[in-house]
Amino acid sequence: MHTRSLLFITLIAFSTFARAQPLQPDPRLAGIDSLLEKLLDDYHVAGFSVAVVHKDSVVYAKGFGYRDYEKRLPATPHTLYAIGSSTKAFTAALLGTLFDDSLSLGDKAGEYLPALRFKDGRESQVTVRDLMTHRTGLSRYDFSWYVFNSDARDSLLRRVQYMEPNEEVRAKWQYNNFMYLAQGMIAERMTGKTWEENIRQRFLVPLGMRRSNFDVNEMASDADASLGYVVSDKDSIEKVPYFEIRGMGPAGSINSSVLEMANWLKLWINGGEFGGKALIPRTYVREAASSQMVMGDGLPGKYSDVHISNYGLGWMIASYRGHYRVEHGGNIDGFSASTGFFPTDSLGIVVLTNQNSSPVPNVVRNFIADRMLGLPFVNWNTQISNGSEEATTPDTAQQEDVARMRGTRPSHVLADYTGSYQNPAYGTFTLRLRNDTLLTAIGKQRVWLRHYHYDVFDLKGFEEDGRPDTADGGMKINFRIGVDGQVEGAVIPMDPSLDPVEFKRQPLVQHLSEAQMQAYAGFYELAGLRVHITVKDGVLFMDVPGQTNYETIAQGGHYFKLKVLNGFAIRFEMDETQSKALALYAIQPNGTFKATRVDPK
Repeated sequence: MHTRSLLFITLIAFSTFARAQPLQPDPRLAGIDSLLEKLLDDYHVAGFSVAVVHKDSVVYAKGFGYRDYEKRLPATPHTLYAIGSSTKAFTAALLGTLFDDSLSLGDKAGEYLPALRFKDGRESQVTVRDLMTHRTGLSRYDFSWYVFNSDARDSLLRRVQYMEPNEEVRAKWQYNNFMYLAQGMIAERMTGKTWEENIRQRFLVPLGMRRSNFDVNEMASDADASLGYVVSDKDSIEKVPYFEIRGMGPAGSINSSVLEMANWLKLWINGGEFGGKALIPRTYVREAASSQMVMGDGLPGKYSDVHISNYGLGWMIASYRGHYRVEHGGNIDGFSASTGFFPTDSLGIVVLTNQNSSPVPNVVRNFIADRMLGLPFVNWNTQISNGSEEATTPDTAQQEDVARMRGTRPSHVLADYTGSYQNPAYGTFTLRLRNDTLLTAIGKQRVWLRHYHYDVFDLKGFEEDGRPDTADGGMKINFRIGVDGQVEGAVIPMDPSLDPVEFKRQPLVQHLSEAQMQAYAGFYELAGLRVHITVKDGVLFMDVPGQTNYETIAQGGHYFKLKVLNGFAIRFEMDETQSKALALYAIQPNGTFKATRVDPK
């Protein structure tokens, strides 16, 4: 890049920052810095940024800690973070702007997205509003897109038709990212533009959110972008890679700063208008910020003035200490977010942090809301910290030891477990054997298998430096053996709210030489029935009198499956030199039958 061009871009960036700076802090927040600074140590968080909006003005904006913990680069109000599911309000609002002129949220989603299909045909019932409010009757299925990640939206959407609905339409609120993918795809079909182009043109550009983007690679190239972190079991802060969420983008791929997100909140506080221009219909703003679906009981807990748990359109609705709150969180690898506003108070608060699954955004939001709304002090740090620790540190080590049957072995040699494993609602992974270890890639994660007991293995990952993870525990994979004694598939418990997911095995293609194939050729006789084994164009056929000439698929280990008959196979018994077959075993659902080789007369 030329120096002149670089200077031009730098000047643009500087002017953007300058325009976004708040004029002066709100006196109600005087002294709050020390309260928020304390959270860095209490929660072992690398850094976070905060912006507060009142009516049309940013009244507070500050960064705490570090955007790059290792290099001690500070977090600022301009620092870019992944906002995760705070993206959902953008996607729903996009449809709100499109629907205002041409359609209703009560229209059937399938009218605008024919590719959206459900296993039981409920697409004939599901409306666009149902997609927005998580009430289609489909549970999360997050492993389908998170583990078996794909950049192809069409491919991801096709998985929905293989997912098992567990509730009737509109019977229960169940968070589902696929339904926000579907909304983004509806917008794409209606406009002929990508979801990203729509969001940029309709919201980011008019709101002056020039540095906000949808791609982690673009974020990484920004001079003021945060890295992502997790807290280890020993409370150390460890860096984690960015998670590329391109395919499922409409559900959570926006990266932004608190100052740019402050403009998004101004838009909502002011009824869909920004800079004197209406970007979202006022009628949609009211609907989106209104209760559309009950999320849970929402009963008061320790604090009688914190209650209600409802969902709007891309927003969560609650009553917070006598004030109406509209908010949505966000979590993706290494980042957490809270974006929300109090409509009747013209107050907006956005908190972005570089800590995975962090309670910090909620703690910060509550501290600031209490100050701005003139409420009595509550130590939310203590309350949320205790709850978080209690919820995230279960002791499972003893359960693991008790469950394991030590001294057992797999039923097969490791090579027999290799193959391609597929489930249409999730995806495919391929097991290969290397140096006596089973290896695979599930999505973008490299995995190795460690024997647990019988035909159950632990799925283990690799450290950043390439060393295998050898810690105890982990997700299990249970291999299923068919009646023919062969490995038929594998079961993985993906989601505790769902039955374990079964992946069907397809053996890896075995390439046999002509000499190897001819070792099986010949006649085999069983109870007067003579079977003829032939080889043609590298494929082995079994000709049964009075039936047909069955094509087979080599599985390895002198084992062949019949291509057109599920559950039928043949296995050959070889001589000592392994150069000639002596017998054929016909493996069928009703038993296994031996046919002895005979020489033609």
